[in-house]
Amino acid sequence: MMEFQMLAKGIALAGCAIGAGCSLIAGIGPGIGEGNAVAKALEAIGRQPECKGDVTSTMLLGCAIAETTGIYGFVTGLLLIFVAPGMFMNFLS
Repeated sequence: MMEFQMLAKGIALAGCAIGAGCSLIAGIGPGIGEGNAVAKALEAIGRQPECKGDVTSTMLLGCAIAETTGIYGFVTGLLLIFVAPGMFMNFLS
């Protein structure tokens, strides 16, 4: 019985580690997307400088919304690293 509990704890911790790694990969997408958005905004401002205010405000709103995906992934990763293992250890004890 003791070996089964040790195996279960090891599997739970491995699942937490793999899940945290996968969720932290979510930061790549917003970085690429925001870089492309800024590049296109600068391109638009370079072509029509008079629309700088409209393009800048729209770009900032879009970048803020895109960043939430990365923040959700980061928070999920932190929860899987610091909170979930303690919950599993209490549950499996």
